Amino acid sequence: CESVNLHLKSLTKEQFVIQYALWFRWTNCTELFLEVFDVLQDTETTEVDLGLMKLTSCLERALGDVYLLIGKDCPFLLRDLLASEQLAVVFGQAVMNVLRVFIGSPYGLNLRNVLWHGFASPQEIPAKYCAMLLFLTAGLGQLLETYLMQTKCILVHRPYVTFMSLDELGVFPDLNHETLSIAEELVKLSSFVLKTMLPFWMAALTAFKQSRYADCVILLLPQLEVGLRLLFTTTNKCPNRLLTAEVKFLSKNRILYTWCMFPQEFLWDFLNHQEGPRIRDRLSHGEINLEAFPREVANQIVAFAITLLCRFSDEDMFAFKEHMVIKPLMNCASCYRSQFHPISRLKKQVGTSNCESILVFKIIEINNSFLFWRLLIELCDTHICTLYSPRPVLETVVVFRKISTQCHQVSEKVIANTELRYKQWMNKTLRSRQRHNYLRMLNSIKFLSPVLRLILVLIALELVNIHLVSKKNPPEYQQYLKFLKSILQYTENLVTYTSPEKNKWDETMELTNKTLIRIRKICDRKLMLMQLNGLFVKSSEKVLL
Repeated sequence: CESVNLHLKSLTKEQFVIQYALWFRWTNCTELFLEVFDVLQDTETTEVDLGLMKLTSCLERALGDVYLLIGKDCPFLLRDLLASEQLAVVFGQAVMNVLRVFIGSPYGLNLRNVLWHGFASPQEIPAKYCAMLLFLTAGLGQLLETYLMQTKCILVHRPYVTFMSLDELGVFPDLNHETLSIAEELVKLSSFVLKTMLPFWMAALTAFKQSRYADCVILLLPQLEVGLRLLFTTTNKCPNRLLTAEVKFLSKNRILYTWCMFPQEFLWDFLNHQEGPRIRDRLSHGEINLEAFPREVANQIVAFAITLLCRFSDEDMFAFKEHMVIKPLMNCASCYRSQFHPISRLKKQVGTSNCESILVFKIIEINNSFLFWRLLIELCDTHICTLYSPRPVLETVVVFRKISTQCHQVSEKVIANTELRYKQWMNKTLRSRQRHNYLRMLNSIKFLSPVLRLILVLIALELVNIHLVSKKNPPEYQQYLKFLKSILQYTENLVTYTSPEKNKWDETMELTNKTLIRIRKICDRKLMLMQLNGLFVKSSEKVLL
């Protein structure tokens, strides 16, 4: 490593580009690797760490692309990727062993994890390791070219992940220069910041000001973990665990008495939930185009960090907390509710399905449809705790979501089919059998629509009481789950029966009658969650009537 570092430092940038640029092309991030060369000459305290974090994430992504030349499903974990037979075939086992020493195992230097989890202080990682990884990456490029020439294969790069629905990520207002200036003062005073890590915080805020949004978030995420780990060890009086990775900052413990639920819900939303942006996973695994990282996402992470700096500051910093540009951030934090937890997604899904169903109600002019709509909206607006959901809760929510999806599909198909047949009826282009099917469809919809409404409202009522499912004993829970899966089977059959190709409207009526009887029996046996909560018994009775 020392020799490699001295060699690279002896080169001018032009010499380095001429000798090495070609061998970085396989990474699909040539410019980034050329920039890392500049880092080796840099005296800034955080630049080597930032360069290594970006280098390792892009290298992992490129190695995954190479893996897919031979394998099918690329391993999610870097250690599994580096230990794979597929990469050993391309690069050779000895080369992969060397690479694993640097980034693939806790028994080696483990540079990627040490940096991304915030265990390294500024300048604690020598620049020679960064130089060595740069050198190794070029060597991998040479070996890969030989392999591609021998096998006539073509390396295909997977597309980057793009953040969808950025409006759902808009928790905090846009940060201005004044807010960032105050944040710089807070960093120096807040007990949330480990003082040895102060340069990382300052570098992150500087990167945001300079519109280097990916750099900002890459620097900041490990420091959020450090701060949360510091808070955990301080609150739980176990300082010896500050340097261990086993601490989960989302654990349910005494930390909850120190802060409100907001930080945990935000962290789960932005970092963990499968349907959320999963920012750190995607950044650390090289799934995001760093040059196109959106300001909106960086803005939310920085704003969130500022609220933590304020929350964990001394009482004599009251003026900071009440400042006109900081207080709105704190207000937004106190009002935050999870957007990407399965429960939250189900609430949104039920509301969407309901809006589609309303179109069906309008077509056939059923009275009181908007009464149900209002009830559904009120239920979906009810706050439900999303933290620490036990397995039965999550299993039940999965079935609810599948049922809601099927209801949505039925509504879409019925709407489209009804509109088409109506136009054909008015234009007198329907054949005799088609006219007969159309009339059967209209008669069936009058019965089917309120049943779909019933199912959606039942889901909403059950969801409000979802945590009561954990109070059921195992036999009762299995019976309840079996009932829900029967409703799912019914809605799946509806999707098939109501399609224009099938037109099984008589069978739809028969199936619906059986399902209503099943629902009535379950309610009579008081197995529904809403029946365990007296507050919702009256509402449920009205729905069933």
